[in-house]
Amino acid sequence: MATEAKYSIVREVGRGSYGVVYEAVVNQTRKKVAVKRMHCNVPENVELALQEFWALQSIQRQHENVIQLEECILQNGQVFQPISHRYRKSDSHLLLIETCLKGRRCMDPKSACFLWFVMEFCDGGNMNEYLLSRSPDAQLNNSFMRQLSSAVAFLHRNQIVHRDLKSDNILVSHSCGSPVVKVADFGLSKVCQGKGNVNQHRFSSACGSNFYMAPEVWEGHYTAKADIFALGIIFWAMVERITFRDGDTEKELLGTYICQGKELIPLGEALLENPNMKLQIPLKNKKSMPDDLCKLLRDMLAFNPKERLDAFQLEVRIRQISY
Repeated sequence: MATEAKYSIVREVGRGSYGVVYEAVVNQTRKKVAVKRMHCNVPENVELALQEFWALQSIQRQHENVIQLEECILQNGQVFQPISHRYRKSDSHLLLIETCLKGRRCMDPKSACFLWFVMEFCDGGNMNEYLLSRSPDAQLNNSFMRQLSSAVAFLHRNQIVHRDLKSDNILVSHSCGSPVVKVADFGLSKVCQGKGNVNQHRFSSACGSNFYMAPEVWEGHYTAKADIFALGIIFWAMVERITFRDGDTEKELLGTYICQGKELIPLGEALLENPNMKLQIPLKNKKSMPDDLCKLLRDMLAFNPKERLDAFQLEVRIRQISY
């Protein structure tokens, strides 16, 4: 497969421990796409890549607020092979999983082994950068909250738990005129087996970003409702423009927290230490949000997951607030 002739790389738009993201074009149509390249030289990278692949491939129909996967390509040396759920039992796919998860390179130790994800391109960057570059806008905030609630309800209906929701993992597109948010980065997601209620599935591996993790995630016993807690952190920070500076990247990020002296404590961790703590919502200005939005945020950020809204309740409630 002459993949080199199908796409042309334009520029690098992001880089992290997971890999590199490029802006590219489809040579035949000149359509813009985003291409994420993940190096399959360590088990962790392969696991992240395959989780993202399986999550996006498992969705039976597309949702406008979930990033769309165009195709996934396995590169081994100079050989490029498209893979999808139909090829899950192919020799090359099984070899990729078996050898890389054991910490070995594919086929030839000297050969480059990568997974390439080709996805729709979002010209507005991530939601964090997008919002912090603009003045606060209640109408835009409301639109983003509705879109994200719809996206997470869609994922949960399709038995997908994201497990790493944060403003950096939400992209913004202007392709339809008004800004549209897209939930992306499914490397830590889990596709639950069976057709039961997604909230009945239990997880034990604590993962995600500290400032967005629910109290029960810190303990290592949680359900899909951890996604709702993360959304509550995002919504609260978005409305009041609450930010913190990430210690690793020095970037300013949207997120709520508890101050203990000069130390910033993630809200989930603080609630775990003090389950009866009353959240001060709003934090800055009482006029910044109506009472029903304050109540909604408290119901999203409840310490006890049984008292927290699920994604389907949130999808209904978010359309009823007066904000």
